[in-house]
Amino acid sequence: MPGSLELPGDELVLLDYLAYGMIAVSIPTCFLLTFVTTALYGRNSTQFIVPGFLPARVAWVIQELPAFVVPCLLLLTTQADRIGYLPNRLLLALYMVHYFHRSLIFPMLIRGGKPTPLVPFLLALLFCVYNGYMQARYLSQYARYPDGWLTDPRFIVGILMFAVGMAINIHSDHILRNLRKPGETGYKIPQGGMFTYVSGANFFGETLEWAGFAVACWSLQAVAFATFTALNVGPRAFTHHKWYLQKFDNYPKDRAAIVPFLL
Repeated sequence: MPGSLELPGDELVLLDYLAYGMIAVSIPTCFLLTFVTTALYGRNSTQFIVPGFLPARVAWVIQELPAFVVPCLLLLTTQADRIGYLPNRLLLALYMVHYFHRSLIFPMLIRGGKPTPLVPFLLALLFCVYNGYMQARYLSQYARYPDGWLTDPRFIVGILMFAVGMAINIHSDHILRNLRKPGETGYKIPQGGMFTYVSGANFFGETLEWAGFAVACWSLQAVAFATFTALNVGPRAFTHHKWYLQKFDNYPKDRAAIVPFLL
């Protein structure tokens, strides 16, 4: 992996521990979402299991915004020794562009939306603070990329994966928002885009996006984020896939859950 610059206080050790901790937490999270909670979001949430709800739009803004605000505050209030380097700036910009859209644009496009359970909301809020600090601090202060990193195949492939994943994620969300015409109720089968191949097209896009980020960054911190993303949204995709198959007799049987043609 590209090198890291150790500074007084050895904060880099803390960032590594945070990354290992995220990977460790992702495993029981995947287990719980798969076998216990069945992903307490949207149609799968129940007030009996998780009391306390927040309006969907309000919850999205509050829980996602720290992932954008924390990096901004770190850049404004601390001396960022490595941010003068172009690879560091570009990679941090990718992270912040995603969360600018996710926290300030995506919630404004939500049409109705079921209220968000309190506990998942609080966990998401904590994660965004945690991950925002870890990614921004590492890229702005410690990551040291070799000369020519911008033309390295890992950087190029990772950026392409990130861009394609983000486009799929945004397009899939657009399809889901427009399933019902004004005044219509009930559930419909999503069609078009990556939904042609998988039930969790939005989850596939998000997983591909952060896998690309990990390849482009080539860092432990980015790998931890990609791992947590895959093990968090994967069970949700399988839950949705199973629900679609049970709900609709005419649901396409050749669709996978999250990985086209495989899973």
